Amino acid sequence: MIKKKIVSLAELASGRSGLIKEFSGGRTFSLRLESMGIRTGKRAVKISGMPLRGPVVVQVGGTRIALGRRMASKVMVELS
Repeated sequence: MIKKKIVSLAELASGRSGLIKEFSGGRTFSLRLESMGIRTGKRAVKISGMPLRGPVVVQVGGTRIALGRRMASKVMVELS
């Protein structure tokens, strides 16, 4: 059985995509992400992100969203 690699959105390379698996924050954090359209089971594509600082821009569905680096580091995705 092949084990898929799970990384955070902050660690994901620009241009790569992954399936959102889980959030490593509390209930309020999860609700905030879900209100922006970031939900488990959806595919996210990292558009851009500067190393070590600045926002991470991701596309989920037809929407582009800029997340702070700390927030992006709490969204775990399975590489595809």
